[in-house]
Amino acid sequence: MYKYDEYDQAMVDARVEEFRDQTRRRLAGELTEDQFKPLRLMNGLYLQLHAYMLRVAIPYGTLNSQQMNMLGHIARKYDRGYGHFTTRQNIQYNWIKLEDAPDILADLSTVEMHAIQTSGNCIRNISSDQFAGAAADEITDPRPWAELLRQWSSFHPEFSYLPRKFKIAVIASDEDRAAMRLHDIGIQLIHNDAGKLGAKFFVGGGMGRTPMIGPEIRDFVPADELIHYAEACLRVYNRYGRRDNKYKARIKILVHELGKDEYTRQVEEEFAHMKTLGLNPPVAELARITEFFPDPAYDTTANDELDLTDPDFRIWVEQNTHPHKQAGYAIANISLKPTGGIPGDASADQIDLMADLAKEYSFDELRVTHAQNIVLPHVKKSELYALWQKLDDAGLAPANLDLISDMIACPGLDYCSLANARSIPVAQKIGQRFSDIGRQKELGELKLKISGCINACGHHHAGHIGILGVDRKGVENYQLSLGGSGAEDVSLAKITGPGFDEDGIVDAVEKVTDVYLRDREGDERFVDTYRRIGMVPFKEALYD
Repeated sequence: MYKYDEYDQAMVDARVEEFRDQTRRRLAGELTEDQFKPLRLMNGLYLQLHAYMLRVAIPYGTLNSQQMNMLGHIARKYDRGYGHFTTRQNIQYNWIKLEDAPDILADLSTVEMHAIQTSGNCIRNISSDQFAGAAADEITDPRPWAELLRQWSSFHPEFSYLPRKFKIAVIASDEDRAAMRLHDIGIQLIHNDAGKLGAKFFVGGGMGRTPMIGPEIRDFVPADELIHYAEACLRVYNRYGRRDNKYKARIKILVHELGKDEYTRQVEEEFAHMKTLGLNPPVAELARITEFFPDPAYDTTANDELDLTDPDFRIWVEQNTHPHKQAGYAIANISLKPTGGIPGDASADQIDLMADLAKEYSFDELRVTHAQNIVLPHVKKSELYALWQKLDDAGLAPANLDLISDMIACPGLDYCSLANARSIPVAQKIGQRFSDIGRQKELGELKLKISGCINACGHHHAGHIGILGVDRKGVENYQLSLGGSGAEDVSLAKITGPGFDEDGIVDAVEKVTDVYLRDREGDERFVDTYRRIGMVPFKEALYD
């Protein structure tokens, strides 16, 4: 893991004291809400329906047990005993008191954490593959580049007031586990034909009211020029992005309106200019950062076999573990999607337990996933059974990774002031309807995603099955979409037709899964069957 240097710590400490004074002035009435709002947003503090919400940054989803324990402490001391892990690999607290916010930021600073740039029209938390540094299929660990991007983008004077928020993802495998092409900039580290390390750049992806898949604008940028190229992409956006209309302010709109070729031409022109300025981070800085991401001290004699005689353990291993690059080890996924639970929520006690398990079984390392789960990236196969037993005792062992109950869901109208409908009750009812693990396994990989408004924080556009809550004359209504994917086979879901009420949308999900089971061929996933047979059979089942 990256460790703060004196500059990182000084930057965070200074921001804490600055915000403490700003909060004091707001509480004293010296600042109006309109004056205070941009200041609190720069520190990840939102005013939601019932209370303030604080979003804490977890860069590229990586943290250690000390940091995880701090998240549990904050949940217990300042919130209502839980936290909500998000699709940007962050954590949110939904019941924060304004007077406590500076103390929370001060507590976070003691474990090298903060809430800087988790809101506002700036470059947000850099996201990455939750299996980075452990996955058998990656060509290199993408986290040093993600960390370099974090340092470059933190308080960047040119990009602190962009036309709109900006999201970057970095991966290093052909399998996309970070929805990379649905980001403003998606970066895939690759080797070219000569074996040189570099990156493909995809620009102009995003969800929200105008979902778009980011087109590839360059097939290879040398690794030592990656920051220059990202900066060129942002400079063109900062110059021409719409500031007069927030609905047309994202870079996806600029790329669409200019056209990919013209946008690319301008980026290449800016890139050539950037290279003359000598502003790219020195190669030595990447080397310094990379030293913080060595492989753990693996036991190279670890047994690569597993005893799967316990049938419940076998199901969990088959569903919730992933191949590791080191023989004798596995990547273990902890599902935060229990039947009837709130997707992405974890209690303070569960957070503390996961911290303890990371220390005991995973070289003191955890990851947050964009699907709102937690990963222990380096677990000995011989210790998986003991780990599973402890997770099971704590209600953290649903064997449902990538199954229908492993839903992404935003907080919706239960918390969010932007939402039009509730997401959580719908997720809970669907989870209960499909609670039988045998039924879930029969359906196989099925990504279900729920948003409570058009801003798409629940990624419904990228769901094999997507649900969007809308307001229909004061009544909550739910649109059903099919055929989306945030993976390497990226696609946008299409609306089936008229929406449904809360109970009706649960029935609708069951109907489309019945069509899938009836019409699938061989080992087809739901999304593959949809792509083969089209929308008509599903619409007939829903509306005839």
